[in-house]
Amino acid sequence: MPKGFPGMGNMNNVLKQVQKMQQEIQKLQEEVKDKTVEASAGGGAVVAVANGKKELVEIKIDESATEDIEMLQDLVLAAVNEALRKADEMVSSEMGKITAGLNIPGFPGIR
Repeated sequence: MPKGFPGMGNMNNVLKQVQKMQQEIQKLQEEVKDKTVEASAGGGAVVAVANGKKELVEIKIDESATEDIEMLQDLVLAAVNEALRKADEMVSSEMGKITAGLNIPGFPGIR
């Protein structure tokens, strides 16, 4: 390594870590797109299922919930929002497994 460029070896290590992390993130994105999370509202009257791409993939509505449309609308919103929040948590948790242990200076939250 030429003199006058201190830390270049460290920079190469950082770049290798970043490249490895990018590959792992791409793999993770493929894996979580088919994983699902479920949330319910109204004691299970409405159930929403979302995938790792934060797409709603299924809604189940108990027939008893259709008697009050305003309540049903509120239950659907609550179940969908909770399912999307859970999908976010699932992806964040999986991403944390990739970034755990990385020690990249200048990138807060990545250790």
